[in-house]
Formats: sequence, structure tokens, C-alpha cells
Amino acid sequence: MIWFGAPIPGPAQGKDLDGLIRALQAKYNKISTLSADFTQIHLGRTGKSRRESGRLLLKKPGKMRWDYSSPQRKLFISDGKWIHEYVPSDGYATRTRVREADDLRAPFMFLLGRGNFRRDFRVIEFSAESPVRAGNRVIRLVPKKARDFRELHIEVEPASLQLARLSFVDDDGSRSDFIFANVRENAPAAGAQFIFQPPAGIEIRSNTN
Repeated sequence: MIWFGAPIPGPAQGKDLDGLIRALQAKYNKISTLSADFTQIHLGRTGKSRRESGRLLLKKPGKMRWDYSSPQRKLFISDGKWIHEYVPSDGYATRTRVREADDLRAPFMFLLGRGNFRRDFRVIEFSAESPVRAGNRVIRLVPKKARDFRELHIEVEPASLQLARLSFVDDDGSRSDFIFANVRENAPAAGAQFIFQPPAGIEIRSNTN
């Protein structure tokens, strides 16, 4: 992981952190859509890593579309109620209710106004992790309730508050990092882009109880 060098000393906690949290909350409460190129890096507890990349599109209320292009094509799409995942090489798609999903992409809903930093996290502090891009700020958050991750790191550009990275650390020490580029906010996004249209002959398997 290129951003993990020697830990850098974080700035003083307090007004600096509180102001950044308030600004982030206000910004993402107002954003209607967000799109970005992403690189997803998963590092298992054994040290084995996996890298994927593609394009992300978010739209309020609660809609997501992840188009993976490398190393293989796959689609992860949510209309706010259901999540569909389709890997062409599998020959079928899966469907899960959003509220039952344990996928690491589900917490991205907080970017769509469905989360509140002060309400949802018991620890909010500047992280000792080095940022992906020099000058960015990294915030470490620990959820109040049991979640699919132990802690979350958010990296933003301090002037624009533009998202640069989200990192999820699991209880077993594994982590998933999402690094973003070419971020666009409030660009038009048609609702049809978030409706899964299975190719002819593709079975949809339900993961819902």
C-alpha cells in the first residue's frame, strides 16, 4: 500500500476536526450525485492482496452503480431497495435487500445522506495514516454499533472536501481500500442506470431470507 509509510503526526484534535466533520456532513447532505473512477484494493489478513478497478456512480436516494472493468467485468447495482450483483463469467446474478447486505460497498450509502458522523460513530479523530495525495486529511472513525467493519478511514482534500479514499478495516485485520480519481459531483444521472436489466437467459438468485 503506497500510502502506508511512517505514521505522520496528526494535527491537534478539537476545532480543526469538528469544523472538517461539520463541513463534510453538510457537503454530502447536499450532493445529489457523485461519480468517480475507482481502484479497489483488498488486503487479507494473510497478506494476500487483490486489486480491481472501474467506475462508480451514486445518486440520491440510495442508488449505486459499480461497473468493474479490471481484472474482470462485473456489475454491482442498487436501486435503493435491492442490490444486484452480476459477474458475466458466473452465468447468473444475485439479489439482496439493501438492509440485509453485508457487502463492503453498502456503507457508501452514507455518501447519499443516509448517515450521520456524530450519530453513527463513537470515535472520530485524525488518522495517523499517510494520505494517498500530499496535503489531504485522513479521518479515522469507529462505529457505535456492530457493523461489517471495525473502523473506517476517510481521506479528503481539505479545501474542496473532495473524496480521495475510503478504507474499511475488518475485525480480523483485513482491509479494503477504495481510491478515487476523476470525481464529479451533481452531474446528471438517469434513474434507469440503477435498474438491473439481466441479459437474456440469466437467472437471478435471491440471497434474501
